[in-house]
Amino acid sequence: MATISVERTQQGPSKSFSQVLRRWLWENSLSLALFGVFLFSLVGQIWTGLADYNDAQVQHGQATIALGSYLTTGHFIEAVFENWESEFLQMAAYVVFTISLRQKGSSESKRMEGSADSDADPRLSKHKDVAPWPVRRGGLVLKVYENSLTIAFALLFLLSFSLHAVGGSMEYNDDQAEHGSTERVSPVEYVTTARFWFESFQNWQSEFLSLGAMVVISIYLRQRGSPESKRVDAPFWETGSE
Repeated sequence: MATISVERTQQGPSKSFSQVLRRWLWENSLSLALFGVFLFSLVGQIWTGLADYNDAQVQHGQATIALGSYLTTGHFIEAVFENWESEFLQMAAYVVFTISLRQKGSSESKRMEGSADSDADPRLSKHKDVAPWPVRRGGLVLKVYENSLTIAFALLFLLSFSLHAVGGSMEYNDDQAEHGSTERVSPVEYVTTARFWFESFQNWQSEFLSLGAMVVISIYLRQRGSPESKRVDAPFWETGSE
């Protein structure tokens, strides 16, 4: 019987490349759309940033630069990673806060009482045969894996924070040179300046404001079809999106 089953499977119609591609596009459409908008925005930032940088060069009687050179300037590096830093901090904090904190009525919160699926101990799983490899392996590997989302966002935050310091110090030193000063700072020294923290805090506050607004607004407002919203007919006090 097993042989017959295999033969029937092999004789079945195979999917064409276009069918496979359409299926793949559908299965990954959300991430493709988000990264597509990201790339569009990044290209827009590079294009307009280069124009702004060269305008400033002309105003100071200096030569303009080409695209390749612009990508290595503090002007570009600082602007990119200053924003990435706040985004990854926001996501790391949100992942951690939602483990134990609650907001009654919000779709962004776990239920007020009882446990959620995400609280389940993977060591007691009855489906380890199909679980990711770290769950089957156990031990330290599993300990790291069950906290890997927070770890990943935290590492991305630290990387962006460091590159913000690098790019910011380059931009600061360029500004000093334009004003005839010989003062120079290293990335570590730049982190101790008010300018660095002003750049960071102006982004952090907006990120946490938008996240807090999402938590509170989702208590009362709805978007049919979105997993970020409760059911349209759900009462205000119902907590969670299911």
